[in-house]
Amino acid sequence: MPHEIESCVGAGVLRFGMTPAQVHATLGTARFSCQKVGAQGARMRAAVIGLVLSAVSARTASAYDAYDPANCNGADFDDKLAVTVSKVTAQPRVNFIKSPYDDDFTAAACPAATRACRKKSYLVTGDLVLVGRTQGDFTCISYQSPLAKKQIWANGWLPSAALTPVAPMPSPKTPDWIGSWDHPGGSIEIRTGDGGKLHIEGGMTLPTARDFHNGGFKAQVAPQNDTIAFADDGSNYGEGCQVRMQRIGPWLAVVDNSGCGGAGVSFTGLYRRKSQADR
Repeated sequence: MPHEIESCVGAGVLRFGMTPAQVHATLGTARFSCQKVGAQGARMRAAVIGLVLSAVSARTASAYDAYDPANCNGADFDDKLAVTVSKVTAQPRVNFIKSPYDDDFTAAACPAATRACRKKSYLVTGDLVLVGRTQGDFTCISYQSPLAKKQIWANGWLPSAALTPVAPMPSPKTPDWIGSWDHPGGSIEIRTGDGGKLHIEGGMTLPTARDFHNGGFKAQVAPQNDTIAFADDGSNYGEGCQVRMQRIGPWLAVVDNSGCGGAGVSFTGLYRRKSQADR
C-alpha cells in the first residue's frame, strides 16, 4: 500500500512574468487547504510546480539582450579607432559594477552607484585596462594581467572617475616596435621588413576542454604615426583578420576583431617584450 501524505493547494496565484523568487514566495506564503492524497498525486503536484518554475525561468532568460547598452561585454574592436588603455587611479582599489542581467536578472537598475550594484571583484591602483564605451558615469572595460599564465579576462563596468587614460608613445621609431612580444597563450614577432616596412607575425594557442584552437597572422606594414594597423595577408585564416597595435608605456597594446583564428581565439591584450636573456 503506498504511503499517504498531505497535499496542499494554495490560495496564491502563479502568473507568467514572475521571477523564480516571486514564485517561491507565492508558494511559501499562500494559505493552504489540505487533503490526503496518494504518493502519485504528490508526484503530479511536484511535476506541475516544476513546470511552472521552468516556464518562469525560461521566460526570464529569454529577456536577455546582449546589445542592451547597459550590458557590458568588454571593450569592442573598432577598425577605425586604436585601442584605448586606461590606468586604475582609484585608491586603493575599485570594485566592478553589475550589468542588468547579473545575479539571475536581479540587477535591472545597474549600472549605478549603489551598494546593490557593486560586485565583490575589484582592480587595484595601477592596473591597466582596455577601454570600451561609456554608460552614464561608468566605462565598460576588459582586464587581463599581462603576466598571467592563462587567458583569463575580466569584463565589466568601472566608475569612469576611477580611470585615467594612458597616452600612447608618440611617433615610435622602428626599434620601439622590433622584438619578440609575449602574451598569455601567444606571441608576436616584429622585425624589419622590405622597403621600410615591418614584418609582423603572430601565433596563438587556446586550450579547450578536449582540444585546442589556433590563430595566427602575417603582414608587411609601415607604421602610421603611433599606430600599426593591418589586415592579414590571407595566408592564415583568410582576409577577415584585422589587427591594430600601439606602444603604451613598456607594453605593446594589441586589439583584433576575433577573426584571426578558431573559435574564441583573440590576440587582444597587452604584450611584454622579451629580453635577449629570455629568448
